Amino acid sequence: MTKKFNQYLGKAGQLNVMSEFLMLGWNVAIPEVDIGDDILVVQDDNGTLRRVQVKTSTSTVRKESFSGQFSVSVKNLRNVSNILVHYIFLIRHNDEWSKPVIIRQDYLLDQFENNAVGSEAKGNITFYFSYTNGRVECSGQDFTKYVKDFTDFPKIEH
Repeated sequence: MTKKFNQYLGKAGQLNVMSEFLMLGWNVAIPEVDIGDDILVVQDDNGTLRRVQVKTSTSTVRKESFSGQFSVSVKNLRNVSNILVHYIFLIRHNDEWSKPVIIRQDYLLDQFENNAVGSEAKGNITFYFSYTNGRVECSGQDFTKYVKDFTDFPKIEH
């Protein structure tokens, strides 16, 4: 894939995720300067703020599954602040988006440090998510519970 295609893919994934938050009643904004947050998600009535990093990939087709590869900066993953980042992983497969894997920064860091999820090289961690029969795995660990896990983004009625 070309760098230009990857820019289009990344922006398309980001806009897809933004539309989901809007449908849940959350307000969304794109930071003017991207230093690790692709989207800021806000609950207008009380000011609750969530930081979101969207990672996109095209699919690699397997016999009865598909997978996607993602790169996450070790520095950003370990930079835990009082407002945690929610990582959202999306795969473009057969002209559709996969169900997103939504995982909070501290959970992803724990999986990396304690369960050997992902592989580190040159300051980045590569994660391979595999979708098989409704189940999602990464490095042999079951990530299915994180699929479409909008727990930290409850629906807001306006």
